[in-house]
Amino acid sequence: MLPVNSTTSVFTTFLVTGIPGLEAVHIWISIPFCAMFFITLVGNMTIMTIIWRERTLHVPMYLFLAMLAASDLGLSLFTFPTMLRIFWLDARELTFTACFTQMFFIHTFQDFESAIILAMAFDRYVAISRPLHYSSILTNSVIARIGLAIVMRAMIAQVPLPILLRRLCFCHSNVLSHSYCLHPDILKLSCSNTRINSVFGLFMVLSNMGVDFLLILLSYALILKTVLSIASHSGCLKALNTCISHLCAVVLFFTPMICLSILYRISRRLPQNIYTLLANMHFLIPPVMNPIVYVARTKQIQDKILKLFIKKETDES
Repeated sequence: MLPVNSTTSVFTTFLVTGIPGLEAVHIWISIPFCAMFFITLVGNMTIMTIIWRERTLHVPMYLFLAMLAASDLGLSLFTFPTMLRIFWLDARELTFTACFTQMFFIHTFQDFESAIILAMAFDRYVAISRPLHYSSILTNSVIARIGLAIVMRAMIAQVPLPILLRRLCFCHSNVLSHSYCLHPDILKLSCSNTRINSVFGLFMVLSNMGVDFLLILLSYALILKTVLSIASHSGCLKALNTCISHLCAVVLFFTPMICLSILYRISRRLPQNIYTLLANMHFLIPPVMNPIVYVARTKQIQDKILKLFIKKETDES
């Protein structure tokens, strides 16, 4: 801790928090989180490997799925290890640099995921509404440009955040509300004027993930309009069936975030565990569930996974 008259801050480190009130059983709580981390690593790396190796899967739908898996993998690598350190070692202390770096990557991969889910919604819209022009609209060069635009947008939105945080003093407290560093959580601890940080952060959330969510809703409104114009009942069901996995990804990613935003603004008297639970659902559940949902519902992925393991067994024998 620095002296009070320091020109930078009173505190020199932050303390992340486990699950409030359950500190005595952290070692037992770590078991499901460790299992979730393992499933996330294996599931997303398997999807990325299968799509990378199989040229027949180098089509827009699966290329976007590989991007989603990479984003989920990155998000999990900057959240789960910090939580497991708390549960196993009670290691809660993070330097400002470590905390700001973690915050940057968490929010960057959060932006990646939102934009990729939007790109996947556009992919479903083109596949259903203009199937004959699908391959000519979503060419490899278009997908590469979409990927580059996603990265550039996230960089523009997130690079200023740690820079703006550097100018703040932190003297109220150094105990964060979550198990990892998040921008709104860090701002609450500052005793400086945080108006610029708050306005910029809110603007970026609304202009990125807020706009993404509205465009996803628009995409599905257009998809529904197209599907309802199909005369065949079986054709309608087949078209909608191709969207189920993506709809699960939308629900898993956006529902906890929207609930958390509403609760923060409507009621601040709820137990901290409620906010912690919703934050964990938003950042931890999608990386675990997305590969499970896509593998369970995508026969091509299932077949390629079986082919990969059968080939390994044949080579070993």
